[in-house]
Parts: sequence; structure tokens; C-alpha cells
Amino acid sequence: MTTTPPESHPRLAIAVLCAAGVVVAVMQTIIVPLIPSLPTLLKTSQTNASWALTITLLVGSVITPIAGRLGDMFGKKRMVVASMAAVSVGSAVCALAPGLFVFMIGRGLQGLGIGTIALGISLMRDIVPAERLSGSVGAMSASLGVGGSLGLPFAAAIADNLNWHALFWVSAAVALLAGVAVVVTVPDHGTPTGGRFDYPGAAGLTVLLTCILLAVSKGNEWGWGSPVTLGLFAGFVVSTIWWCRWERRRENPLVDLRLNVRRAVLLTNLASIASGFAFYAMQMIPIQILMAPTGANAAGSLGFGLSMVLASLVLMPGGLVMFVFSSVSAALTGRYGARVSLSLGSLVMGGSYTVLLVMITGPWAGNWMWLLAANILSGAGLGIAYSAMPALIMRWVPVSHTGEANGVNALMRSVGTSLATAAVGMILSASTVAVQTSGGTAVPLPSSGAYVWGVCIALTTCLLATVTALSIPARRPVDEETVV
Repeated sequence: MTTTPPESHPRLAIAVLCAAGVVVAVMQTIIVPLIPSLPTLLKTSQTNASWALTITLLVGSVITPIAGRLGDMFGKKRMVVASMAAVSVGSAVCALAPGLFVFMIGRGLQGLGIGTIALGISLMRDIVPAERLSGSVGAMSASLGVGGSLGLPFAAAIADNLNWHALFWVSAAVALLAGVAVVVTVPDHGTPTGGRFDYPGAAGLTVLLTCILLAVSKGNEWGWGSPVTLGLFAGFVVSTIWWCRWERRRENPLVDLRLNVRRAVLLTNLASIASGFAFYAMQMIPIQILMAPTGANAAGSLGFGLSMVLASLVLMPGGLVMFVFSSVSAALTGRYGARVSLSLGSLVMGGSYTVLLVMITGPWAGNWMWLLAANILSGAGLGIAYSAMPALIMRWVPVSHTGEANGVNALMRSVGTSLATAAVGMILSASTVAVQTSGGTAVPLPSSGAYVWGVCIALTTCLLATVTALSIPARRPVDEETVV
């Protein structure tokens, strides 16, 4: 359903929204080239410096469903502009930061913009003709992969040739321009639902997500049996029980649980968790192999000895392929349905891990071409799958809850990436070999067996996503036809 006449197709607005999505996705990866030098730059320890990455992902996961609900209530365009403003201000704060505390405030503000992609998808339902909606949503979904693939070389080039302050000043300027472009070009035809915002529900959601995401992402570092980790898991259980009871009693809840436990919506979200896991595992494994020293091959590990810039350039085509295949997903969805597109995309992602597995276990000497092929396959699968998820969500939820439902779906993908960080990170660190660097020092790197286990687990999640997608009902029951 759309409120826009079929003859009105705001192509420029769609391009601007996709560009805003790319900007936000870049913010998640621009800090990666700085990680080794952050303790020196911010005058802190390596452990404390890791929070500069964690805080952005944590804030982004929490704000995504909240921003979606606020978009439904007060206007999706308004929330997109606010998100881009937060990214711009946060980038400026990072550029001026004298130490870790202020830098983390800036990174947290950048995280407030992560809900832009889910908001943009929901906004498109209001402004794009129905016959063009699938392709537009696919392009917006694919902006995540494009931004992720461009982020590393973009950040590494600026950090190498200028300085780390310039990296964040450029980010602030780009985010500001994107926000202004949204104001100028994007129409706002949707009707906000209004109502009173559920502040206790937002606080409860923040607590439960903080508990589970911190426990999962930091459990390997703190120890899975440590009092802090166990306390966070306990806090998650208690806060989740309270939050669910609160939301069920609310007349205008932050998250409509009855809507999100419908079979089609629930299965789509479960498939999104598995797809998010597969997506981030592909970010974690190839980059380590590409950048590990070549001596790792003789020591029982894998390494091709590339610099970060070269390694990121090898992986960059995956994001561009993701964008191209979002249009393929739209065509498949139009002909066979979004559930078929989601299952096919998950299968193609499984193919990328099969390539990795063959490279690692085969009797031949691997090279970066294998990882390029795996990354391209992964990008194709992600382009198909990620574009199908919003199409499924919007098919099964009312227009008045589009922002909320897409926010929850984006949150499920974030949960999947957090699980990948924990599971794959734990596996790769559990089995290591000592490898001599060119400087003569020995560094621990994942063994080839650890890579095999990591790849096999990611391949399994792809198969689970395929089965889950095929379990989604092909047609909406008659009694639910009237809600959309």
C-alpha cells in the first residue's frame, strides 16, 4: 500500500535516502583502521579503546527500533533528518575529542544514526508507487553493504594521507550534506499516528538489549563464567520478562508484540538473525586471512600478507555486488514472492562459505582470488536476502506500524552480527598458532582448523535461514487481509 500516485516516482529522493544509508554504514567501519593506534591517540589502554567500537554498535542496536516507532508517531522524514544530524555532530565531537570519554560520546552520537536505513525503508512505503517499491527498498537495504565495503578503504586512505582528525571532519561534512539533501528532496506524504511515547517501554528495551548485547559481545573477553557476564545474562532475563508484560498491557506500546509474534513476521525476524550472523562472519574471517603474514601458511594458519588498504580493496566488490543484486531480488520477489528471494539469497550466501571451506581444506595453495570469489558470492546472496526482508515485513504489517516493524527487523540483524562477533571470535581465539612477523616477534593467529569451524557454523546459519524462509506462509490468511 502506498499513498503516492503511480505516476509520481521520486527517483532523486530514493537516491538521496540510499546515500544517507551509505553514510551511516560507513560510520560503522571508519574506525577500524584506527583500532591499533587508538590507545596511543586517546591515551588509554587497548581494552578501554575497544569500547569506541562497541559503543556505536550498542547505541545503534538500541536506537533502531525506538527510531522506527518515533518515525511512525511523529514523521519518518523528520527522524531521518534527526539521525543524520546526530551522525554529523558525533563526527565533529570525535574530531575534537581530547581523550577516550569525549570520543565515546561522539561515537555514541554516530550510533544514533544507524536507524536511518530502517527508517528510509519505511519512508519509501509512503512515497514510492507500489509497482516500484520492491526495487527501491532493495536499493536502500543494499546501502548497508555498499557503505561497509567503502568504509575501510575510505578511512584507511584518509588516515594514511591526512590524519585521524580529518577522517571525522570529512564524515561530519558528508553527514551534514546528506541531511540537508533529505530535507530538500524527500517528500513526506505519510500521516504520523501521533500518540504518547512509551518511555518506560523504551527504558526497558534499552536495559534488556544492553544486557544481552554486552554479554554476547564481551563475554569472550571478560570470561563466560565471570560475575559480570553472568549478571548481564540474568539482567537480560529479568528485564525481558518485565518488558514483555509491560508492552502487552500498553494500549500504544513501543513494540507491538502481538504483531511481531505473527508467524510470518516472527519467521522473517529469525531468518534475519541467521542472515546477520552470516553477513558479519564474512566480515571477520576473510580480512584476517588477507592481512595475516604469509608465514602463517607454514605455521598451520592462513595468511596472504596484504595491507589493510589492499585487503579492503579485495573485499570491496562484495558490497557493490550486493547493490546490483538488490534489483535482482526485486525481480525475483515480483515473480515468485519475497520468501523465495530470502531463501535463495541465503543459499547463495551458503555458497560463499562453501568456497571458503574448499579453499581452506583443499590440497592446493590458496590465494586472495578465492576470498574475492567468496566475497562476491556473499554480496550477491546478501543483496537478494536483505532486500527481501523488508518486503516480507511490509507485506504482513499495517502501514501505521511500518517503521516499528522494520526497526525490529533491523534489530534482529544486529543481534545476528553480535552473535557472530561472539561465536566466531571465540572460535578463532580458542585455537591459535604462533607466527613470526617480519619484525621477528611471534603473534598468535587462528589455526586453519579454527577457520574451518568458523566457516562451518556460518554455513549452518545460512541453511537455517533458508529453511526458515521457506516456512514463511506464502499467502496472508483472509482474516488478516484487512490490517494492511
